[in-house]
Amino acid sequence: MLIAILLHDRDKASVKILYNGMSMILSQSSNTTTDPLSDVLLALGATVTRRTRLEATGQWALEFPALDRLKFVALLRGTIWLIVPGQDAQPMSAGDVCLIGRTTYAVASDPTLPPLDGRALYDGRDAVRLGGDETIVLGGSVTFSPGNADFLLDMLPGFLLVPRSSTASGAVTTILTLLNGEMERAAMGSQIVSARLADVLLVEAIRAYAEGAQGIQTGWLGALSNPGLGRVLRAVHGDVARPWTVAQLASVAGMSRAAFSAAFTRQVGQPPLGYVRAWRLALAHAALARGDADIAGIGSKLGYMSQSAFTHAFRRAFGTTPKTVARAR
Repeated sequence: MLIAILLHDRDKASVKILYNGMSMILSQSSNTTTDPLSDVLLALGATVTRRTRLEATGQWALEFPALDRLKFVALLRGTIWLIVPGQDAQPMSAGDVCLIGRTTYAVASDPTLPPLDGRALYDGRDAVRLGGDETIVLGGSVTFSPGNADFLLDMLPGFLLVPRSSTASGAVTTILTLLNGEMERAAMGSQIVSARLADVLLVEAIRAYAEGAQGIQTGWLGALSNPGLGRVLRAVHGDVARPWTVAQLASVAGMSRAAFSAAFTRQVGQPPLGYVRAWRLALAHAALARGDADIAGIGSKLGYMSQSAFTHAFRRAFGTTPKTVARAR
């Protein structure tokens, strides 16, 4: 199992190398099915950059601030409450995993307790012990290349729960067990193996959520799981430079233009061509942040007819110019 995961990650690393070339971001082999989730995570540089562990006994509560990152919280032992603003406190049991977007949140033994500043508690350390190990919580912070977080975080809900009881959570449970074992062993290569397992855990948690009944109703992930809308997203990601029209995308979905436009906007949160523009510009920002200074070439490969048109669209989306982002890099 572990060898398979590592080989899978080696394959993913090779894809990252290919993604560092702009042409490879914009085109894919005809023998490969476009995968929008992988497309987004790779292009935006998503990676689990920090892994934390909490062991606790008794009464405790920790609060963490809102940041431009995706966070996973996995419960290995015990029961806890997860508190997100605007929602009822959510109980979690051993084996449950949740993903948290750009929102403040708290984890606690009792949701009525006043929380301590969890970020300060973890300052300079990745593991914290509060009295004992009646409860064990693993955490991971998923960060993105500078300036690239918005595209994904804006389309995900602030809180996604994957309960162990979910029919699609089997892989999550397996990887969680392996990840905990690596963190406890501290054997040779443990940092590398833990990092790879954390990356896989993130994807498996998203998969499990999307495949569940709740995920089907949720924004972009729900659209990926929808037969018609999923075909559209795969088509757009497979040929982002194509001058798409709503009629063409509706044909891909197998729907009338009006029905498709309404369904896509309702599910994804923006009109079809708005999504196409947003993804093109997210790719452009990612390329510039990596150091690609060929602004005209980037715009052309993304379907813009001129550098001025590309610069205008980029400025409208990000409030700055491609040249400024390239220079900052």
